[in-house]
Amino acid sequence: MNLIGFFNGKYLPVKKIKISIFDLGLLRSYAVFDFIRTYNQKPFLLDDHLKRFFNSAKALSLKSPYNFEGIKRIINKLIETNKNKAKEFNLRIVLTGGESENSTEPGKPNFLIIVTPLKNLNQSIYKKGIKLITKIYERQFPQVKSTLYGPLIKFLIEAKKKKAFEVLLLDRNKRVLECTTSNFFIVKKNKVYTPPLKNVLGGITQKFIFKLMKENKIPFEEKEIKYEELKIIDECFITATNKEIIPVVKIDNFKIGSGKPGKITLNLINLFKQFVENY
Repeated sequence: MNLIGFFNGKYLPVKKIKISIFDLGLLRSYAVFDFIRTYNQKPFLLDDHLKRFFNSAKALSLKSPYNFEGIKRIINKLIETNKNKAKEFNLRIVLTGGESENSTEPGKPNFLIIVTPLKNLNQSIYKKGIKLITKIYERQFPQVKSTLYGPLIKFLIEAKKKKAFEVLLLDRNKRVLECTTSNFFIVKKNKVYTPPLKNVLGGITQKFIFKLMKENKIPFEEKEIKYEELKIIDECFITATNKEIIPVVKIDNFKIGSGKPGKITLNLINLFKQFVENY
């Protein structure tokens, strides 16, 4: 499928976008990104994604050649240009460290937006739930959405071998942080908890779930969660732009609650689905 993307001021086929082998994004993983999906061919929670993108860029001293409104215009044009090529889209905004003369000092940043067709996950996971495995790992810049994913990709390869869907990260004291590409929630005695946002990458879907819970009077709180506590919770689930809300029914070798998706998780999935159907 010949989808059109954007690269340094030009709209061109995604497959023709090329970056120098001397770019710090390739050589040192010195780049930031954000990932957006559409519903009804409209970018979901775009302003929130762009705010996070600019915060990530600022944290790594990278300056985007396009401002907030400029990127919104580019994204809207990309969706319009590609509208007959897929039902829904993923859009990945990337800002790299640029071509470096000495492999350490940033050059002129490269800015690109990669457009791909949205591929829905197998719907059975929303009904049956998934398994997670755990790993001790603390991100260097937890609140920056950077391309530094080497260890996380290795963890995901291991997870697949163990028939797990995702990897839950713990700090050195075995406190729960987040998953490799998702945020994490538990449910205990009809109250929802998520690890403190100061220690993780705040998720855009996660933030929207906070709003849904507030509107529907579902009590929730940020709090530290110890690994051992996971063995006595009632439910848990993960959230992400490309995953929405997925129930978790097993972590490592122990089951969560009854071993089936819980009522609060299923209620949130239903509330989320109702909202995006008419987005």
